[in-house]
Amino acid sequence: MSMSIKRLSLTALSALLFISLCAALPAQAAVPKLDTIRVAMYLQLPEKKYTDTTAAATFSAAGGLSIGTRTPSGIQNWFKTAAGSQTRFALDSFKVKVFESSNFASAQAAYKRIIAAKGAGYLTSLTKKGTIVYQVAEGTYAAIADAKAAVTRWAGDAELAKLTAGFKPIVQGPFRLETPALASKAAAVTAMNGYAAAGLDAYVAVRVAAAGAAAYSVMVGSAADAAELQIVKTAAADVAGAGSLKQADTAAPYLLLKNDHAVTGKADSSLELYGFPAADMKVWVESLTADPIKLTERSSRTYRGQFEVSALNGAMAVVNELPFEQYLYSVVGGEMYSSWPAEALKSQAVTARTYGLYKGFGFQIAHVVDTVLSQAYNGVGSERPSTIDAVEATRGEVLLHNGKPIEALYSANAGGMTSDATEVWNNSIPYLQAVKSPDGSSETGLHSWYRVVLSSGAIGYIREDLLDDTGSKTAAGSMIMQVNTNGTKVRQHPIIQDAVALIATVDSGTKVTVLEKTIESNSMNWVRGPYKPAELLAVINARVKTKITGPIRTLEVSERGPSGRATQIMANGTKLEVANPDVLRATLGVQGSLPSTKFQIDETAKVAMMGAGSQQRTKPEDSNPVYIVGAGGKVTEAKEANLFILNGDGHLRAATKEPTFRFVGTGNGHGVGMSQYGALSLAQQGYDYQYILKYYYKDVTIAKE
Repeated sequence: MSMSIKRLSLTALSALLFISLCAALPAQAAVPKLDTIRVAMYLQLPEKKYTDTTAAATFSAAGGLSIGTRTPSGIQNWFKTAAGSQTRFALDSFKVKVFESSNFASAQAAYKRIIAAKGAGYLTSLTKKGTIVYQVAEGTYAAIADAKAAVTRWAGDAELAKLTAGFKPIVQGPFRLETPALASKAAAVTAMNGYAAAGLDAYVAVRVAAAGAAAYSVMVGSAADAAELQIVKTAAADVAGAGSLKQADTAAPYLLLKNDHAVTGKADSSLELYGFPAADMKVWVESLTADPIKLTERSSRTYRGQFEVSALNGAMAVVNELPFEQYLYSVVGGEMYSSWPAEALKSQAVTARTYGLYKGFGFQIAHVVDTVLSQAYNGVGSERPSTIDAVEATRGEVLLHNGKPIEALYSANAGGMTSDATEVWNNSIPYLQAVKSPDGSSETGLHSWYRVVLSSGAIGYIREDLLDDTGSKTAAGSMIMQVNTNGTKVRQHPIIQDAVALIATVDSGTKVTVLEKTIESNSMNWVRGPYKPAELLAVINARVKTKITGPIRTLEVSERGPSGRATQIMANGTKLEVANPDVLRATLGVQGSLPSTKFQIDETAKVAMMGAGSQQRTKPEDSNPVYIVGAGGKVTEAKEANLFILNGDGHLRAATKEPTFRFVGTGNGHGVGMSQYGALSLAQQGYDYQYILKYYYKDVTIAKE
């Protein structure tokens, strides 16, 4: 009996506990979920929302591909490609034929000129009258008027004219004649050769038969309008079977096959290039096996899922469609180092999942893009067991505020404190507030650099291991060091940047005077500049609503937000008018955007001087010359490029005669939401991912579907 009573008591207690818990839990709507995500690799959206285009897209897979179309009723598989072979796609639209020749080297030179001039180039071949000819075309134009304007551009290209021996560019269009469906691809090739023998442009075309299988035909001509098409029809009249030719229906799906030499770069080697109409056709590319699909134009990365290729706003759109959770495998690895602690990776998995849900179809035909404008998505190459584990350990978990997914923004490094949303985008968001962030982990193991003055007066940075202390100091007390390696590079910034011009190159034994010592530029602390007034004026006026007149003489932060980030900048006493404070990063970025808006501006020519009778002068506002009293009371005008000023704290500052501007800052990114290096530091301290997320996002809940 006692045992029965015990069991009854436990049962009653469990029921009471269940009722209690149910009463304590707030009512919530179902957690949103996304089974499949669409990621745009190439897309053109109006109003400069997003533009990243390609002339052609090249796909391959180790086990081969299935090529077909996607329709409202489902997927139609037209044909298969061989294992490992590359297949290219491009819009069959209006183009400019800039050259045609039987000499491949000449055609390739013209093609390279088109690419160098930022054109969308194509290099293809076909047979005419028994001779292989190579055609160079440019562009993907939605209308004939656009193509005609491009003809004018390329006809006026002097370098291209030299390479093409005066060949006159013409418009090529998608108007063609077409044969009825033929028995096979081989039969279509035979028929094509008949038209080619008459000197006509002829191509094998693929459509889908009623039963769903591929049907082959021949398309003749590349006419820009109906009048040109009639000329093609007249020229084809003497070819056997020409009586069956009809104008091709370009509204119905088709693929036009060309021999492409752009990728191989060889006359005797080509890939299959399929042109598709700029209508509603959606080309569907999927792997025949479990192997991922490689997209050559995207740095030859490989991707899970399938690809859809279509036309949007007059350009080719390439979209990768795959399971949402598998997309996150790559995002976590693309946004964080896979070697970081599991709890940091889990925090990234939840933020990335939440961000993807929040965005919806943010890019018209895609949820997200594959760049950091959305989230870094680099395909299978970014996946690691640790990133997959982080996604699976948090599968379905999202961050909610008032029952809805939050905009789970994050950046690389908050520079010690995250941003309040108001100081970045001028709008207040309750869960995106400024909090202290332990971001110093980005500096672990980095070298220090010395900012030094050379005997020539030039100023730059040398890494600490390339200098030795001489034990000597200047009269002002500054350390004198000696270079210990021949060919030592004196850099503009305290970091190796091969794309940025060197200040100088010096050899072993060269003595330098030290101005300061700083950590190597990184996500936490960085230096940019100095920049000349003309350089800054150009980038500022390219971004601001009201342009600044005259050379930049002064530049200062006039307002800061709660985290210390610049929210307003004054140039020559005039406010820089930008859409929001975060735009200031690009507005002031001479050699690319500044890492963050949390910076100090070193106006290198700004000097306050006390003269006789306590009279104060400030340069560069006061343009009168400066005189220096030297040894023996000798007075000379300071005409050198730099003045070295020792302040009361013994700090030696380099002040330039003419204005230049340095930015010394902290943080990398907009700083809103989670700091990735902060998440690393918290994970290293033993905090779990739930603590990390709730630390950076205020008043949120972590819910699971």
